[in-house]
Amino acid sequence: MRTLRPALLAATAATCALLLGLTACGGGSSTTTGQAHGHAPASSPESPTSPTASTPSTNGMNGMDGMDGMDGMDAPASANGLSADRDGYRLVSPDARLPSGAPATYRFSVTAPDGRPLTAFALDQTQRMHFYAVRSDLTGFQHVHPGMAKDGTWTARLAALTPGAWRFFASFTPDAGPGKGTDVVLSRTVTVPGTASSPVPLPAPKTSATVDGYTVTVKGDIMSGMAHPLAVTVTRNGRPVTDLQPYLGTYAHLTAFHAGDLAFAQLHPTTAVNGDHGGPELAFHAELPTAGDWRLFLQFRTQGTLHTAALTLRAG
Repeated sequence: MRTLRPALLAATAATCALLLGLTACGGGSSTTTGQAHGHAPASSPESPTSPTASTPSTNGMNGMDGMDGMDGMDAPASANGLSADRDGYRLVSPDARLPSGAPATYRFSVTAPDGRPLTAFALDQTQRMHFYAVRSDLTGFQHVHPGMAKDGTWTARLAALTPGAWRFFASFTPDAGPGKGTDVVLSRTVTVPGTASSPVPLPAPKTSATVDGYTVTVKGDIMSGMAHPLAVTVTRNGRPVTDLQPYLGTYAHLTAFHAGDLAFAQLHPTTAVNGDHGGPELAFHAELPTAGDWRLFLQFRTQGTLHTAALTLRAG
């Protein structure tokens, strides 16, 4: 997810009027957390979201089981993030397997089109690198901000991973070279050995999700391949929440992954930030390239604690 760049300003302006009408009428389809199926989101004070206890088996998970790195599964380079290479940039890591049951460290670097490690990264939502760890069945999700050494090696510190197949995404903007100013998302697959439970079905789309006592409602009919406004409302005990605190330069961070192939989508916040007074309504610019079910992870902060709500949204 990223803040709007100049190329998106025209689309955002065109959708603002529609968003106002959408919010007023309260129509559109919404989503749910699926806590009954092992998708319960977690929260922590500025820490990664831990995977749930119930996780799928490493056998038969989207054809990704038992393969070190599994980058042969990667699709051609595109904006969906399902490749380790794009436009001359490459995500490189010595770590094809990580242990389960304890905090893990993932090391990686990004090489530029000239083959050298990239060390110049532009700030995007207050960070130079957004790193995501996502399980193949979307029961696990972590969003962290790794640190970079002078030689361009990044270190992502992750909460305990459950056994199974994972895909790790690196989202960044080069600040030098031919790709300067261009948003890039790359990914690699990782195996976490161990015995896991049966696959957990993705919860069906519903009207809202609840996390840590907060209810998040999403409104907006989404058609794949088209830009649409998405309205998010946050309430607690039936009352509007108006004390959202800035998180990564906005009031909520929203990331989407396509069920099955884990394709990545960017959802851009368009709500202005005014101190610790965010909510209850938040606006996003949504573009989901592929039809089907998408798992959305909405992160927001109140009283210094980061909350993560998991939502299923269907794109027509």
